[in-house]
Amino acid sequence: MVAIIPARGGSKGLPGKNIKTLCGKPLIAYTIEAAQNSKLIDKVIVSTDSQEIASVATKYGAEVPFMRPGELATDDAKARDVFLYTVERTNCECGYGISDFVVLQPTSPLRTAQDIDNAIKIYKENNADVVVSVRESEHPPEWYKTITNSGQLKDYIKSSNILNRQEYEKTYIPNGAIYIFNHTKLKENPNYYESNVFPYIMTREASVDIDTMLDFNMAELIIKARR
Repeated sequence: MVAIIPARGGSKGLPGKNIKTLCGKPLIAYTIEAAQNSKLIDKVIVSTDSQEIASVATKYGAEVPFMRPGELATDDAKARDVFLYTVERTNCECGYGISDFVVLQPTSPLRTAQDIDNAIKIYKENNADVVVSVRESEHPPEWYKTITNSGQLKDYIKSSNILNRQEYEKTYIPNGAIYIFNHTKLKENPNYYESNVFPYIMTREASVDIDTMLDFNMAELIIKARR
């Protein structure tokens, strides 16, 4: 299976984060190495609009067969459009014939090769259209609130009962670390959560997703502790 690592150059929350040095290596290197160490990944392709990211990616052994066009590297660009563009252009120009593929965001440096392989096994064993990595939610959704235009605090989800935390059903949220898609199904259905989708559950520690400096520092602490 092919792994696609989407890594655009622009980042407002943490500028240059995809190649920011984390414990001695560029952030994107952790994801490239995890994909390379996977037993079920054959090729690692980085989709980027940045020559600097492309240079780092190739240095660590990933392929960058072409640069992503600017319109697919904006804040408003849809991730699904990036994935489809990358697969279809790669198939056309490189002749790979990609049908199923893994998306690995470079902002999840604590996801391992074993995580990738376990997620792929779930995908294959269940004949899934999609697998999404998730982590257990810290709080039940019934606890969430919203603030009205007049400044009042209101329930976000209407609930007649306030229960102890242990009484609520477990819920999960995508952690951004692993997505597995079938190209045809993804093209047919923009809302892939309505398709035959299965979860791959990860720990909270492995689910760190770097968007801010606080996230970056947390990942750094965990990597140092593991060493």
